[in-house]
Amino acid sequence: MPDLQVGSEEHKLLFCREFTRTFHPYEVRDVQWPQLDEANHERLRALPFWGEAVCSERTAGARVRAMADVERDPLLREAIAMQAYEESRHALLLESLTSHYGIKVPDAPGEKPRDAEWGFLRMGYGECFDSFFAFGLFHVAAESGVFPAPLVGIFDGVMQEEARHILFFANWVPYRRLKIPGVRQPWFHLRRGLGMSLQAISRLRTALQLRDAEGGENFTMQVPESIGEVTLRRLGQICVGENERRLSGYDPRLLRPRFVPRLVSLALRLAPSGSHARTD
Repeated sequence: MPDLQVGSEEHKLLFCREFTRTFHPYEVRDVQWPQLDEANHERLRALPFWGEAVCSERTAGARVRAMADVERDPLLREAIAMQAYEESRHALLLESLTSHYGIKVPDAPGEKPRDAEWGFLRMGYGECFDSFFAFGLFHVAAESGVFPAPLVGIFDGVMQEEARHILFFANWVPYRRLKIPGVRQPWFHLRRGLGMSLQAISRLRTALQLRDAEGGENFTMQVPESIGEVTLRRLGQICVGENERRLSGYDPRLLRPRFVPRLVSLALRLAPSGSHARTD
């Protein structure tokens, strides 16, 4: 394939059309939740992240919608508005699941940011971090049975939509930077770096809290114990592999999120090959 010039009209057409072309149309009201046996039902209800997940998707939907509302380019606005719809649909899907299976979640609406661009940058880099690890954890949870098998197919689609979101964001950022006036580019670059750094610090803080935690009710602490003999090294390898698999079906000329995969790949190369540190 010919090289693609980042920031060109062709680049914009490609990453927007790739996003809209791969849209999966469905309505949450049409989703048929399967009947779970008692063991799977209790396992699902015991997972303590549902409230946080619903609130996160509501907030993501509000932030992406705010960006769509201020975007002047019709093609970009169409794609960003589609992502806002998908984020809000994720929240509705989780609300439908929790309601169906009797799981209580808070009723807190997503807050629209005052600065749409800043909110979109923060949200986008957060998704790049979270999706990379979510791909691997979802794979392990599905394979181990921690996540009920009847629900795997439904939420596999959610994982793939998140892959589309981070692919779009990885191309939107450099396109945006190159298209704004030159005097604004340093400010955008600074905000971009700050957004990435804040998300990295947030995830590092969470990791340190988990390391220091003694038991507790945190899902991230409980899931590794449930999935058995998966080492941290193996989990990292799975995350890298799943990230590549999820993004492999899209046009190879498009940019991919690189920071987190490269960081984890470097850690895997530097870590002793005989390391068997358990995730728990």
